[in-house]
Amino acid sequence: QPAAPAPAAEPAAPAAPAPAAQPAAPAASPAPQPVAPAAPQAPAAVAPQPTVTGSHAGPAGYVTPIVRKLANEQGVDLASVTGTGVGGRIRKQDVISAQTAPAAAAAPARPALETSPLRGTTVPMTRLRKVVAERAVVSMQSTAQLTSVVEVDVTRVARLRDKVKGRFQEATGNKLSFLPFFALAAAEALRAYPIINSTVDGDTIVYPAQENMSIAVDTERGLLTPVIRDAGEQNIAGLAAQIADLAERTRNNQLKPDELSGGTFTLTNTGSRGALFDTPVVFLPQSAILGTGIVVKRPVIISEDGSDAIAVRSMVYLALSYDHRIIDGADAARFLTAVKARLEEGAFEADLGI
Repeated sequence: QPAAPAPAAEPAAPAAPAPAAQPAAPAASPAPQPVAPAAPQAPAAVAPQPTVTGSHAGPAGYVTPIVRKLANEQGVDLASVTGTGVGGRIRKQDVISAQTAPAAAAAPARPALETSPLRGTTVPMTRLRKVVAERAVVSMQSTAQLTSVVEVDVTRVARLRDKVKGRFQEATGNKLSFLPFFALAAAEALRAYPIINSTVDGDTIVYPAQENMSIAVDTERGLLTPVIRDAGEQNIAGLAAQIADLAERTRNNQLKPDELSGGTFTLTNTGSRGALFDTPVVFLPQSAILGTGIVVKRPVIISEDGSDAIAVRSMVYLALSYDHRIIDGADAARFLTAVKARLEEGAFEADLGI
């Protein structure tokens, strides 16, 4: 019977006298007495309370012993439970709901990468691979190549794209990606800085009258670069249509031979596979190639009304590889600066073509 008062006293600190009565039987072993104070539930309920913070813990960070005991029994982490009681206090029903909630909230496991059947084999190069390899080696050995990179804020382009992409697809039948914007900005800059669009012919520099833009297309057979004729005369809709058409016919092996020749400048979208930027190789007789990286949102410092602020912006890296025999670093910088300014201005409404 003396033990009965002990449970009634558990919620309060004076519960300590109950343990004091129990050691009376094993009086011969005084050593365990210092351990006895750890047994009462009242101190145990107080110690874990600081781990429950924020709205989960209620106004004073207090969780009743009954709720805490239920959470322990059900294996529920109180720090992950949102309280629905007064002031955000966690109730028994909150614990029960958390315990019965479906585990679907966890991120799905990524599918494992499949092992390629080419592993451990030896295969001859395809004809296309041989041609690309030979041209790459000749270009690297015959030119003085280097790469300049700029960082571009394309937030305004991203907003315009999000605003009109539905209407654009309805009007043209093509999805609106960032690539036509990059192509148009580059084509306009090529008109202002024709050295980037020039070709080398022996000891002479040829300045073409058109901006014939090669578009790098990744296919199962290898890399091919079909050409958009007079890219400088196109609008966004025209560029998007030609990019989509050339890419599809390139992958389906439906191109005509002349559609792969005559390019004066190349645009390669290395960001389509997630690359931040690349250092693409210039293929003769061209003198430059522009690589566009993936567009990512990240915090950057911007200036507004004379003060600096941190904002989330859509950013991209543009990498220009060029032949230093005829293009100086200042030429490359001027071209990239012009492309950057056009994209950051983002005023493409009149160029959409819809």
